[in-house]
Amino acid sequence: MDAVTIALELAVQDPSGVRIAREVGAARVELTQALALGGLTPSLATLELALDAAGERGPEVHVLIRPRAGGFHYDDDEIAVSVRDIERAVAAGAAGVVVGALDESGRLDAGTIARMRDAAGAASVTLHRAIDVTADPVVALETAAALGLRRVLTSGGASAAIDGIETLRAMATAAAGRIEVMAGSGVNAASAPALVGAGVDALHFSAKRTIAATGDGSVADSMGGHEVTDRDAAFAVREALGL
Repeated sequence: MDAVTIALELAVQDPSGVRIAREVGAARVELTQALALGGLTPSLATLELALDAAGERGPEVHVLIRPRAGGFHYDDDEIAVSVRDIERAVAAGAAGVVVGALDESGRLDAGTIARMRDAAGAASVTLHRAIDVTADPVVALETAAALGLRRVLTSGGASAAIDGIETLRAMATAAAGRIEVMAGSGVNAASAPALVGAGVDALHFSAKRTIAATGDGSVADSMGGHEVTDRDAAFAVREALGL
């Protein structure tokens, strides 16, 4: 395994997660909130503190831009919010943004994604897992490459990346260095080596655990818990790759 060419990216929700990513030696973090909902755009305050936690030598901070949970077909107001969030994230110091949109037919919405790309200016743009709900992620990869995006985050169209490994292999081959392919969804120490063997450029994982809500009785139970980055789980991925 070539430990030089594989990059690690952690999905984190707070400065603590950024500090763990820095310890692990991750190249990037995807900063988000509400990971339990698949991730939503974080607040500017969260971004500012994440940048402080990363410091000059820490991981790049890339911001997830997703205005709501649910599907990826957005109306004009949601697109306007996303474009404004991109502009403000980049102005605040984000190294990149993570975006995506689908049209009414379920294909990548190239026009909307181009607007998002342009709003990011010189910052790096990653296409998120909207690609995984298109009919053919390998075909959709060509659209992403034509748009000049830096990378795609994908599970190969499966619920977990390890189950989409053959599609990931095909995507890595099709990319041919024009765009990076980053495997994500359910990535852990057990699956990481096989995914690297499929030829992807990076691994994306959350290494999260749930903290139960405090308090007694049914009210506390109904509130559920919240997720945090688990240091041991993050280091387990690194160690499984021999890094």
